[in-house]
Amino acid sequence: MTKPTASRAVRVRFGESLTRGQERRRAAATSGPGILWVTLFLVLPLAGILGISFLSRGDYGELVWDFTFDNFKRFAGFGVFGFEPLYPKIILRSLGMAAVTTVLCVLAALPLTFFIAGLQGPRRQIALMLVVIPFWTNLLIRTYAWQIVFSGSGWLARAAATLGLIPAGEALYPGAFAVFVGLTCDFLPFLALPLYASVEKIDWSLAEAASDLGANGWNVFRHALLPQIAPGLVAGAILVFIAATGQFVIPDLLGGAKTVLLGNAIQQQFGMSRDWPFGSAIACLTMVLVMAGLWLFRRTAGEQGRDSFL
Repeated sequence: MTKPTASRAVRVRFGESLTRGQERRRAAATSGPGILWVTLFLVLPLAGILGISFLSRGDYGELVWDFTFDNFKRFAGFGVFGFEPLYPKIILRSLGMAAVTTVLCVLAALPLTFFIAGLQGPRRQIALMLVVIPFWTNLLIRTYAWQIVFSGSGWLARAAATLGLIPAGEALYPGAFAVFVGLTCDFLPFLALPLYASVEKIDWSLAEAASDLGANGWNVFRHALLPQIAPGLVAGAILVFIAATGQFVIPDLLGGAKTVLLGNAIQQQFGMSRDWPFGSAIACLTMVLVMAGLWLFRRTAGEQGRDSFL
């Protein structure tokens, strides 16, 4: 009696006896289309951008096929005229804006999600739908709507003028206030939805036990509730931070295009400047910075788990 070869060895997978060849065909049929889609429309374009970042720009915007690191040196601040920290400042400015936006979204999402979780029946579903509804409208349309709201004839500007915060007839944009309001409202669903998924699963008996043991409201939230909602809070904060880091439409329209951010810098290189190699280098280094930040966060907060929030 011959022994089965390795290729014909039968293994049980998900309640079925499959050979290795059957497993591979099953995996190709189920995961193959998704892997092919990601490869064609994500991996290959990113590989192309990475390759272009090592090329040079010609006199008329054409690609010059010579391998160089000059684009990355220029992004680091080292140009033909010496060190100029223009792009390092843009990085810090973009990361700072993303951090402030994330904090504002957290402060807005916490009471919102607890309020929604406390609703009963259809009212909870309606509230969740209201959170998602802004996604049904294009980002540009929402941003132009904020321009109308913040205009000098809008009720917000008139109220601010009545309180003496701004001169009468002046608009609330362009400025940092309008930018952060627009960013917070546009990215709030990215944080509210993952956070809500954690809030609705809270074991309130832990909060009751902490309260019975003499903990005040802050300590009850910190020790009994925050560790339970930490997964959704962290996931939502990461989504907001990544999206806000590359945002340029809202700062342009509500900030008056006075401040250059990473998104603006990439858009300018691929648009007016036609410097695709340098734009590709900015895009690649931006992805590296974001991924390094996520890795660092996972290494510090992720490994410590819930203890990092105590």
